[in-house]
Amino acid sequence: MGRPLGGKNRKFTKNDKYKILLEHYKKHLSWKEICRKYDLSTSLIYSWDIKFREKGKKGLESNTGRIGKGKGNCKKNEIEQLKEELLKKEIEIMRLKKGYMVKGVGAKKEYVSISDLNIK
Repeated sequence: MGRPLGGKNRKFTKNDKYKILLEHYKKHLSWKEICRKYDLSTSLIYSWDIKFREKGKKGLESNTGRIGKGKGNCKKNEIEQLKEELLKKEIEIMRLKKGYMVKGVGAKKEYVSISDLNIK
């Protein structure tokens, strides 16, 4: 069945996963009933169950690093941005020392020798 096209993937915290699994263990609901109730696939629930049985509640933590860190934390901090800018400038300096300039952008980028250009 799956989600409708254009819909967003749902993300579950480890507490959400834990509460869903507890319904199976404490309320004795079948996996299929839980899947229908929360509109989940059985393979997803089974994978949570295996991780939970192997590592406990810690096994339910997200491996992607996207859950629980809040919105907007994907931005680079100022130091990383400055390091990246410095690296780009160093590359440009090395290129100029070798006598090349870059013309164009993306796939149309080409390296032109400075000696070929008329410098007036």
